[in-house]
Amino acid sequence: MDSDSCSWAAEAGVPHHEDPFIQRFIAGRHSLIQREKSQRHDANLHNALPPVAKKACQIVSRVCAQELAKLQQDGYQSDGIPHPSRMSNRDRVRVESSDLWSIVRRLPKGSLLHGHLPAMVDMDFLIDQAFATPGIHVSAPRPLLTQGDFQDAPFAFRYCSRSDGGHTDKRSLWADSYEPSTMIDLQSAAASFPDKKSGFRQWLKSRCTLASDQSHQIPRGSRAISDIFDRRLPIINSILQYEPILRKCLRHIFSQLAADRIRYVEFRVAFNFEYTLEGSDKTEEDYTGWFQIFQEEVEKFRGTEEGKEFYGARVIWATMRGLSNKDIGLSMEQCLLAKKMFPEFICGFDLLGPEANEKPLNDLLPILFWFRGRCADEGVEIPFMFHAGYSLGDGDQTDDNLFDAVLLGTRRISQALSLYKHPLLIDVLKSKNILIECSPSSAACLGLSNSFQSHPLPALLSRGVSVALSNDSPGIYGLGPNGLSSEFYQALLAFHSMGLSGLTMMVENSIRWSCYEDKSVNDWNTDIQEAILGEGLKAARLHEFYADFEKFCDWVVLAFEEKCNFE
Repeated sequence: MDSDSCSWAAEAGVPHHEDPFIQRFIAGRHSLIQREKSQRHDANLHNALPPVAKKACQIVSRVCAQELAKLQQDGYQSDGIPHPSRMSNRDRVRVESSDLWSIVRRLPKGSLLHGHLPAMVDMDFLIDQAFATPGIHVSAPRPLLTQGDFQDAPFAFRYCSRSDGGHTDKRSLWADSYEPSTMIDLQSAAASFPDKKSGFRQWLKSRCTLASDQSHQIPRGSRAISDIFDRRLPIINSILQYEPILRKCLRHIFSQLAADRIRYVEFRVAFNFEYTLEGSDKTEEDYTGWFQIFQEEVEKFRGTEEGKEFYGARVIWATMRGLSNKDIGLSMEQCLLAKKMFPEFICGFDLLGPEANEKPLNDLLPILFWFRGRCADEGVEIPFMFHAGYSLGDGDQTDDNLFDAVLLGTRRISQALSLYKHPLLIDVLKSKNILIECSPSSAACLGLSNSFQSHPLPALLSRGVSVALSNDSPGIYGLGPNGLSSEFYQALLAFHSMGLSGLTMMVENSIRWSCYEDKSVNDWNTDIQEAILGEGLKAARLHEFYADFEKFCDWVVLAFEEKCNFE
């Protein structure tokens, strides 16, 4: 306070900070804040951290403050820092060479529990594989001629051992003489594209991804979001679901995850696509071959030097909620068949598709209870892992799915964007040991939140809800390599209360709620409650994580303590 203000305060009788009643107010304020913090998701962990970890937490907070100041100098507002992939090239390069980025890259990250496999593939890599793989052809139900055709018209890729014959002008997708559904060699299609091969690649990528400027133009609502995926996933799957390309893309994803210090992943896969084995013109009748490929690639990667610490990958079988009950039931039967043949690789069941416009869980109760009975008859564990509450609404059909998901015994809930509006349901969810798989970047890309900072994640964490961060669909969103570093980087900057201990708690959660192996309901809950004090596989992996975390904290202190000017 300046001297003039001090003189005025003395004359006016303004009390001092040292006065007893002001000190009582400050003490009461501190007590209230501490009571609030004691309910946070990471309260027990924060109190139990060893001295070196607490020092690392202080350092990370200081590094965050420095990084936030630099971003503000670059012109970014503190309440609207974008995903690194949405920054200019100059700013992204600076971010990826920053101290905070090196910290989040080095942090061990446990498990990735929510990722849609086709939507995780890097689209540039996928397109490279399409061009590098002999026999890939493209076809469409009609020629693509107008601007509207190039934006929305359907087309698909497929392996074909021989190109269709005919005159050249009848074998160009871009000419009105094109005969519908004619298979055209990819190289020829790209060469005859109006902007030649480079233009074709750019156009194809635009049909498979959601550009950053498109994110702000999405009409809010479940149907609009569904349309984004309905227009892109069929194209992506038509390339991906050919054996040689699928194998290469799986290896690429595993490599990216391992490089980001993720040791286990559970993919959601909607089994509504056709796939073909290498050299075959005929699509497979079931998904046995697909799971054989998946199993082989997981095992191969784990046998490599870069995959030696990778625990593995499993699949959450998904079907579309908009199908008829008969078709949902047939998909469930295929799930059971695959589970019997590949028990180690299916770990759950989910329903995908717009919650607001298609069948809510309440409408699907009969078929869901039937599936539960079939699992019991077959002696297999395929727990529910439902999407629910991915909505801005309150009390609508999508929001109500949260109640049904909890009552149906889901072990995890994906997104749950509207959950923070339900204090009673939050308490029930906590008592039932249900984890929330949270993807703030996904919600921002889809227009369900204005930015990472406006996501309701802090409201859940402050109530002690168990959450794990995920990346959802980085390939479609164009968010760069697979991993969690970008999510962690944004979380640290967006939420001042997060800190290193908050991230660490979410990593621990990702391990505790991982489906490393099949578990009955009772054994599942016991593992979660006992956590690192248990005796099973999960406890062992928590021990491994905290051993890695201790080394990480040592590195943070050694590398940054002096730089942060700690005395």
